[in-house]
Amino acid sequence: MEKNNLHVPVLLHETIELLNVKKGGIYVDCTTGRGGHSCEIYKKIGKEGKLICIDTDSEAIDYLTKKFAGKKNIIVVKGNFNQLESILKKNNIDKVDGILADLGVSSPMFDNEDRGFSYHNNGKIDMRMDLEQKNSAADIINNYSFAEMFKVFKTYGEIKNPRNVINVIIKRRKEHPILEIKELVEIIKNNTKWDEKKKEKHPAKTYFQALRIETNNELDNLKNLLSQGVKLLKKDGVMAIISFHSLEDKIVKDFFSSLIIDKTPKELPIVKKSDFVLTNKKPILGDEEENKRARSAKLRGVKKNV
Repeated sequence: MEKNNLHVPVLLHETIELLNVKKGGIYVDCTTGRGGHSCEIYKKIGKEGKLICIDTDSEAIDYLTKKFAGKKNIIVVKGNFNQLESILKKNNIDKVDGILADLGVSSPMFDNEDRGFSYHNNGKIDMRMDLEQKNSAADIINNYSFAEMFKVFKTYGEIKNPRNVINVIIKRRKEHPILEIKELVEIIKNNTKWDEKKKEKHPAKTYFQALRIETNNELDNLKNLLSQGVKLLKKDGVMAIISFHSLEDKIVKDFFSSLIIDKTPKELPIVKKSDFVLTNKKPILGDEEENKRARSAKLRGVKKNV
């Protein structure tokens, strides 16, 4: 059951300011969720502007369709942001003034036990952002080889030694399929060095992060969004990305940095102005007091000069 339908958008005011939303502009919210950021963008663009709201979650799309019913300059699209270019092309849009992606899992999705994103809940192991997608996190747990699981946990969870956990998973799944979050969390807890009394980070957190990333192909999708997005910006257009863990942030940071590097050979007496500029050299951090799920949020942006 869904416990809470409220999603407090992370870094809302900071994001709107960074995007420099202008009246009559065309903007894309690539991860609209329940529309927190989109509502603020809509207020500023006016009737002359256009807002494209994308989400891969059918539940979010149903919510947004009702929420924005009657607003002709808002286009709601079910799709993955790794297809941004084709989504805009289908809607006869060549260039936009701003692109936003909030990479975090929305609160309604996170709190819904049936979706399986939280290790605090006791639902099924799912973690699909797109419910029409075939494979879930349970398929990883029950079908991946030792080597495949090791790579997932090591790469996406940055877990130093997941061997014990993986060995127990493989042994247990021979007895019966591992389908419940409760069972998976117990396996992780019982086979990880962890002192619950010291209230250190729960050992299941990084395992669940890794499973979610693998299930939804999140990092590759992000790379595709970045490469497509900057090509779709108008002059003075801005792309803003909110990330929630180091793997995402590094991809965003490195990509944005690559855009402003002067590739002119040093021996040539030419000073070439970069096509892009960083909107902020250091990431804008989330405020945990304002939103407890914002404590790891980092906002970065890049602006097109030409």
